[in-house]
Amino acid sequence: MASHRRPKQPSRTRVTVLTATAAAAVALTSQAAHADPKPTKNEVKEKVDKLYHEAEAATEKYNGAKEQQDKLKKQVDALQDKVARGQDELNTLRGELGSIATAQYRSGGIDPSVALFLASDPDSFLDQASALDQLTVKQTESLQKIQAKQRTLAQQRKEAQDKLGDLADVRKALGENKKKYQGKLADAQRLLNSLTAAERAKVQEEEAAKDRASRATSERVELGNEAPASGRGAAALSAAATQLGKPYVSGGSGPNSYDCSGLTQWAFAQAGVGISRTTYTQQNDGTKIGRSQLRPGDLVFFNGLSHVGFYAGNNQILHAPKPGTVVRYESMDYMGTFQFGVRI
Repeated sequence: MASHRRPKQPSRTRVTVLTATAAAAVALTSQAAHADPKPTKNEVKEKVDKLYHEAEAATEKYNGAKEQQDKLKKQVDALQDKVARGQDELNTLRGELGSIATAQYRSGGIDPSVALFLASDPDSFLDQASALDQLTVKQTESLQKIQAKQRTLAQQRKEAQDKLGDLADVRKALGENKKKYQGKLADAQRLLNSLTAAERAKVQEEEAAKDRASRATSERVELGNEAPASGRGAAALSAAATQLGKPYVSGGSGPNSYDCSGLTQWAFAQAGVGISRTTYTQQNDGTKIGRSQLRPGDLVFFNGLSHVGFYAGNNQILHAPKPGTVVRYESMDYMGTFQFGVRI
């Protein structure tokens, strides 16, 4: 006889697993269908440039914190030196007070009226009593000096402690900004690494072409075409021009490498002018002017004060652009948002 047993139904667990597997496969297929396409070379380059701008902003904040740290360190050292010298002076005063107390004790603790009664030479005793009064006056003066010195020392110690606290905060900010700009540079490098070898070579060739154009421009830009901002501005611009081809390095202040504000500070120093270290402070080192007022030797600021260079004439600036490039001339039209000029 043929068997009439009903076919075995699949278990609920097996059905659930199969359903979940099928759903996952559909989801993966859907994700693959909607996956973002690989960015083009130009899109990668645009993102990299944006990261470089963000890294430069963090670099300028790092430079500012570094400058503040150096100043605070000098102030702390000076205060601690004052405290040490003040402590020595206090110890000397206390020594003098001890000598006075010893001299007074040796003069005797007898009641003056009894001592006068017992004295064989009243005149001599009165002379000694007068000297004792002078010792007391001197002792009082010494005590006053000690009290004043103690107050001064306490104030100096508090000031030194406050400065040390500020220094700790600045060092923390220094580390955070360094970590931030290094992170931005690492992100930019990862993006560049995502390009094919041919695409990376093309990006490098485009940057090299800009550098070649910069060197050619250096022969065309003449300060005589436009009157310079000032003698010192012209001297600073000329000094910066001697650094063409030097590499951009975050935190670089010369003479082997530069970041943007490191170049401008170095160049003005060669002209005998001291300006501050960062874009955020250099904007206050002179008089702000509009684009139409620019003359060779003026500083020009871009992109929310994250970048600075020299106006060189003929709508060109001389600057240290970004990581992977060198000091070069470049058209202001490619620089992003112009903020203002500053005439030192």
